[in-house]
Amino acid sequence: MSRNSGIQRRTFLATASAAVALPILKMGGYWNRRAVPSDRIAVAMIGCGKMARDYHLPELLRQPDVQLVAVCEVDAARRESAQKQINAHYSSAKEHFVGCEAYDDFRHVIARDDIDAVCIATPDHWHAIPIIEACKAGKDVYCEKPLTLTIAEAHRCVEAARKYERIVQTGSQQRSNVFGPFREAVEIIRSGRLGKIHKVTVGVAGPSVWCDLPAEEMEPGLNWDLWLGPAPKREYNSVLSPRGVHHHFPAWRNYREYSGGGHTDMGAHHYDIAHWALDLDHSGPVRVVPPEDPNATSGVRYIYENGLEIVHGGPGGCEFHGEHGTLRIDRGHLSSNPASIVETPLGPDDDRLPHSPGHHRDWLDCIKSRQLPLADVEKGARTVTVIHLGNLAYWQRTAIDWDPVEWKFRDTSHHRWLDYERRDPWQLPEV
Repeated sequence: MSRNSGIQRRTFLATASAAVALPILKMGGYWNRRAVPSDRIAVAMIGCGKMARDYHLPELLRQPDVQLVAVCEVDAARRESAQKQINAHYSSAKEHFVGCEAYDDFRHVIARDDIDAVCIATPDHWHAIPIIEACKAGKDVYCEKPLTLTIAEAHRCVEAARKYERIVQTGSQQRSNVFGPFREAVEIIRSGRLGKIHKVTVGVAGPSVWCDLPAEEMEPGLNWDLWLGPAPKREYNSVLSPRGVHHHFPAWRNYREYSGGGHTDMGAHHYDIAHWALDLDHSGPVRVVPPEDPNATSGVRYIYENGLEIVHGGPGGCEFHGEHGTLRIDRGHLSSNPASIVETPLGPDDDRLPHSPGHHRDWLDCIKSRQLPLADVEKGARTVTVIHLGNLAYWQRTAIDWDPVEWKFRDTSHHRWLDYERRDPWQLPEV
């Protein structure tokens, strides 16, 4: 597969912003040969927890034009489990396959010139750097939501994707009608059934808090320093990275060092639907107002230039309030008042969305066509920026004036909130 970026392996290892000494690998000549037939997309999985094991790997393994050639994971048991899952699939299918390689450091994956694309399912604080470096190395990217941990990271990811002409799909699967009739709801709203929308509520959990977990003894097999990456140095705790193959979503999402909490976790899905339905994918609020109660974890109000107000709170999912009624959409739920808004079938003159072949399939098709995917990087970046602004309003307890065109605070003293102090050598890469 041709690439628009010509970064070579040796150049990348010498100049990557996150460069530190890499251990020598015994690759047996692997760098010098294609691992898969040229008509297939060679994909690597970065992050091999529950989301990768139960969702991404099965979806990618069933695609006839994909070959999974590498996995990367800081926990040895999860890494080996994912490698076995892939090798077992290809062996049983008698596919042409030379074996799936396994790594604990994503830079080895990025450096391979025989890999076309990467799928990233790491904790949130480990999204931006692999996205940016993959784009710089000429690889297309699928990254789990929320796209990034900070606003600066979100903007930098958009810049990298555009500069290096990469296909970057955000894992906002609700755009592909996963979990519920979200596309139908968007079509109803865009067709004008509600009239002018003046308010949307987004019912998801609140922001994260600083981590105060106690130190625990750690068994061998986890590269804890690499799990932390750019986050502050701290002692191991199994709440953050449970050892081995586990069957739950770890609670690192609760802590500011690694995530924006439930607000970014499910908010990345539901604010995304609000933006999509109202054609705000290239915009954002101009003012963010915290609730009066200094202890509240819901109630932030986002004011848009056209007067629209999006409020964090209310029933689960999104509730749209318009001139002619209300519509609520959530996973497995679609209702309206009056009921006729959703019960009346859409007609030929209504606004219809293009068919979705599925979220991974859409990404793969766009890798071939070079068209923007359903949840293009800017859409994911705009959505997560809204939530980060809300979290900042909660944490700082002050109203924020935002310039969505320039991606900056109107009060320059707030500039420090765009990012956080990173642990060397994991500074945010330049593009």
